[in-house]
Amino acid sequence: MKNPDAFSLKSCLLYIALVLLLCGASMQKTYSQAEVAAWGNIKGIRIEGQLMEFETSLRVVGNDWRQISATGKERQRPTYAREGRKQIVTTRIDSLLLTETVEDTGTGQAKVTVQVTAKADTSIAGVFFSVALPGEEFSERSVQLIKPLGQPQKPQTTGGAQELMRATANGVKLMTNSRQLEILFSAPGVVILTRGSAENSRNLQLYLPVHLGPVKQGQVEEQTFLLRATGEIDRKPVTLKLNTAETGRAFAGIGGNFRLQNAKTDPQVIDYSLQNLRVSWGRVEMPWHLWQPELKSDPIKAAKAGTLHPHVQQSMEMAQRLSKMNIPVILSAWSGPAWAVVGEPKLRPGQDGVWGNPLAEANMNAIYKSIADYIAYLRDAYGVEVQLFSFNESDLGINIRQTPEEHAALIRGLGAYFAKRGLQTKLLLGDNSDANSYAFIYPAMEDPKARPYIGALSFHSWRGWEKETLQKWSDAATKLNLPLIVGEGSIDAAAWNYPGIFEEETYAREEINLYTRILAICQPLTILQWQLTADYSPLSGGGIFGDTSPLRPTQRFWNLKQLGATPEGLLAMPVTADRPNITSAALGDNGKGRYVVHLVNNGATREVTLTGLPDQVRMLRIFVTDKSREMNEGARISVVNGQARFTLNTGSFTSLMTEIAETSQTNQDPR
Repeated sequence: MKNPDAFSLKSCLLYIALVLLLCGASMQKTYSQAEVAAWGNIKGIRIEGQLMEFETSLRVVGNDWRQISATGKERQRPTYAREGRKQIVTTRIDSLLLTETVEDTGTGQAKVTVQVTAKADTSIAGVFFSVALPGEEFSERSVQLIKPLGQPQKPQTTGGAQELMRATANGVKLMTNSRQLEILFSAPGVVILTRGSAENSRNLQLYLPVHLGPVKQGQVEEQTFLLRATGEIDRKPVTLKLNTAETGRAFAGIGGNFRLQNAKTDPQVIDYSLQNLRVSWGRVEMPWHLWQPELKSDPIKAAKAGTLHPHVQQSMEMAQRLSKMNIPVILSAWSGPAWAVVGEPKLRPGQDGVWGNPLAEANMNAIYKSIADYIAYLRDAYGVEVQLFSFNESDLGINIRQTPEEHAALIRGLGAYFAKRGLQTKLLLGDNSDANSYAFIYPAMEDPKARPYIGALSFHSWRGWEKETLQKWSDAATKLNLPLIVGEGSIDAAAWNYPGIFEEETYAREEINLYTRILAICQPLTILQWQLTADYSPLSGGGIFGDTSPLRPTQRFWNLKQLGATPEGLLAMPVTADRPNITSAALGDNGKGRYVVHLVNNGATREVTLTGLPDQVRMLRIFVTDKSREMNEGARISVVNGQARFTLNTGSFTSLMTEIAETSQTNQDPR
């Protein structure tokens, strides 16, 4: 028989180890607070889920302070990784390699270590950890030194930024009416405060040196800063007001892009997505440059002879798969054959920074025929009726470039040619690279000859998130009385460079928050996720981006599944919240008594009362997706006198539904 005391000791040790493990897991959740963009800018620190907002950047400043290069979205080619509580961003500005490590160290705290490695001799004023101070919140009095050393220096006169303060201290404190940020230095350092540019003269910019002066090739410099954020946390109850008397456009559900790019890893993501999501629309590629590489060739004759390029065949089979599932198909061409464009085909911007190629006007009739041949062959050989056709992001030139007037002319000419050929396909107006370039669609909107051939409007959601900008797309759809489609949905067009960001809770929340705002403001027919393939995948593992662990859905996937559970055809309805940090969108069908309210909580946990529900609604189902829950259904919520009360958890995407749409493709549940 084993020694019972030894057995008890072993059991005790195992118990202690288990407790420590559980505490470690709990601490990991507690300490995951700093919100770091993949390019290195810190957006703030969350306390109880509420963001104590500020924005940092790394800045390389030229000798006369005229040339200032800062980290920012789509400015560099960074890498991003997480190691436990640490988020690590590596990027490059000119000849300087910058590595920033942000480590969560406690409630409201983060340690930031910035390392600079010079790859060449560089003459600069310095490299700085910098904080932007918006003028509407900060003044010079908002900036206080912590344990200053000596008297402040006289601000230096430079040819660039206007200095307001230069002093040496052990740290600096930044204050607004509602929050405070302390930045403590590992050793006494210089604090420089400047005024913003002439365009934003009220704004201030704080510069904290990582290194001052020029650097030699191979030189390595490092500095550490401790950030401590505090502030008011809004826990006040929220009242949501639903207005079922006012209805807008119908929402068909989520869609997906299915542009094939990764032969090894695409199939598993496509299979999983189509099996486990209710996909309402699909967008596929027309590999036009491979369909008809030569002007005088006959692509239909070649296809019938069995000489289709494999990528063309696979793209057509992808369209066929969607069509067989009764998913409407959008066909988009990214690039064209050399004969169809002006100049050497460009897949990247030239030295002038201009993307793409214009269509060759002299070959326009052949262009019309080539595209129509593809659509006709897809219909006749694969049974696919293409609903809409577009050139992808032709406002920017990815990779066909058009002016607004050329876009209108294409719709007129190609639309009429489609009709002459007996094709049902209409043109997608816009399919813009982002919402900002809305003026691109106006000439076609005002062209009576183009109007009959427009089937829907489209923009991509990479940029242009301001309410006023999004509203312009909604207004355009209302004016034309046509559906609005988000042709590519997500939040960072460069994220394929740093795919680790896809696993972050902050990315998932920001993405679904944007979709909810778009639902409320734009009232789209569908939002097509970019992509439901391995590219920007909502799944991880399975070899995607080098991750060889088992294939699994991420938080982003569950957000999509929950949004996609909205019953098809519900109409947009206004819903408002009386407190900030709540994003809301509502849809309903008064005739059938179906209603859905989608909510994203960007603040602390709080109690919510939803008002305005019709009398016939007695019960609501509630589903929650967040860092630890995967479209989990909670206890049903009673509705009394048109009101429902429930708790909205921090960081959650919450949906209230009178009923739920099941996945149309299969009954399989990925959980």
